[in-house]
Amino acid sequence: MKLTCAGRVVARYVWDPDLPAAVSPRPYLHPVTTLGGTTVTGFMPADHAHHLGASIAIPVLNQANFWGGRTYVAGQGSVRLDNHGRQQHTRWLERSESRLVQEICWVGRDGSPLAREERSLSVEATGETSWSLRVGYALSGVDGAELVIDSPGARGREGAGYGGFFWRAPAGLAHVEAYGSAGEPHGSREPWVVLTGRTGSAAWTLVFRTGVHADPWFVRASDYAGVCSAIAWDRPLVVEAGGVLTRRLSVLVADGPPTESLLTESDAA
Repeated sequence: MKLTCAGRVVARYVWDPDLPAAVSPRPYLHPVTTLGGTTVTGFMPADHAHHLGASIAIPVLNQANFWGGRTYVAGQGSVRLDNHGRQQHTRWLERSESRLVQEICWVGRDGSPLAREERSLSVEATGETSWSLRVGYALSGVDGAELVIDSPGARGREGAGYGGFFWRAPAGLAHVEAYGSAGEPHGSREPWVVLTGRTGSAAWTLVFRTGVHADPWFVRASDYAGVCSAIAWDRPLVVEAGGVLTRRLSVLVADGPPTESLLTESDAA
């Protein structure tokens, strides 16, 4: 499904993917491009085959792996387990070229429903060379059950508290760097994080902003390039029975290197 703004296709949303169980199949955005046509997402790269463009992924939800790949076990490290879940499309609540609202069922390895989600994605132009993606999700246990969301960071692997909305940039970039409003973004609760790179001769900039929930940022710019607004950074996140976990954030996608005007545009986005 294509998302368009300013008369151009800027993202493809794959809502019912046919993927191996080991990558925890889930809806994803890829390719995502700048208005100039430069791709700024990476899909199933050789270094991490379970990185699927931009997606909502959680390492462990009620003992099921919705991130893909290995599961971190305290005292053992990353272990290959047969515990991968999948996110299955239930129905559309809204669907247009610039906005999607979807219901999703999160099911465990045995096919049992564990959680229900309402997800929204919308795009809009913010300048001649930039556009904004808005993402929202609301996650709750099936039949009002409790949800326990876990991560390697919460299980003792320091600095590895990833899980939530995760954006994987393309592999093999000639240049990439990341920074926050006050410097080093990894583990911080900065209001925004910039990821900027160059694909061939084409420079691009991504500005990530959280909403009212200022979760820590998980940021990579050396071994690979990616940004995650992490919901279980150093301890499990428990969604009590009958409760709902809600998150909203935005990503400004721009051609060219970062500028002060881009940050101003992201404030307005």
